[in-house]
Amino acid sequence: MVSVLNTVDTSHEGMIHDAQLDYYGKRLATCSSDFSVKIFDVKGETQTLAADLRGHEGPVWQVAWGHPSHDNLLASCSYDRKVIIWKESDGVWEKLYEYNKHCSSVNSVSWAPYEWGIMLACGSSDGSVSIISRTDGEWESKQLKNAHAVGCNSVSWAPATTPASLLQGQQAANPAVVKRFVSGGCDNLVKIWREDNGQWLEEERLEHHTDWVRDVAWAPSIGLPTSTIASCSQDYNVIIWTKDESAGGAWQKKVMNKFDDVVWHVSWSVAGNILAVSGGNNKLSLWKESLNGQWVCVNTL
Repeated sequence: MVSVLNTVDTSHEGMIHDAQLDYYGKRLATCSSDFSVKIFDVKGETQTLAADLRGHEGPVWQVAWGHPSHDNLLASCSYDRKVIIWKESDGVWEKLYEYNKHCSSVNSVSWAPYEWGIMLACGSSDGSVSIISRTDGEWESKQLKNAHAVGCNSVSWAPATTPASLLQGQQAANPAVVKRFVSGGCDNLVKIWREDNGQWLEEERLEHHTDWVRDVAWAPSIGLPTSTIASCSQDYNVIIWTKDESAGGAWQKKVMNKFDDVVWHVSWSVAGNILAVSGGNNKLSLWKESLNGQWVCVNTL
């Protein structure tokens, strides 16, 4: 059973849109309609405000922690069309970089696996997706124009693990891992993108949702041959997309569940075997695939 262990009084003056723990679970970042990002130190049942970051000029939709191997970095995106990357140095948080090349709200930010270096994907209501990276101290960006008609709502990176690596011997010649990410948009589509010679190309277009796709999440890999993506939509559905990478087949879909309200977010556990789902019914449910391939709800909050 899952139960609420603690609550956090953030003192935000507006609706909270996102809350994310860092890699070690010792820091909590929150963002709100009050234009702010707040960082809390978490120790047991105690949370202490460590920083109140002001730099956005509109509601802040999402925050994302970078991997600790790349210093203490936090990204935030906002209705003000900006992405800000914050960095902590000697206990002080400061703005490291600001990206302002979108012409509408930036709705989602997602860090690439740390193996790719400092790299961030951003999805915007202007329909484009930006890839921001830092190499040798220089910031670079590439923009995928018209990635989604009307707008992009979510982005999520594929793991930097060769599919089926767990089943292959250590001496096996593994193919090079290709950079990939998935996006979901207001065109009701889920799209998979891959990098090819420095250019980002649309690799797959997954169709089944009948309304805006609100969130997508690529499941972590433990080396099994299957790639898995979860998507949720205003059509009340959560869909699980799978592909057997060893067989090289097509992506297969399974409607995990049709809920009684809009589904806003999906998020995988670290092992990729439990999916958390939240929506307009103000409930959080946890889902797990049974041995017969059916997804069952194991708990609800």
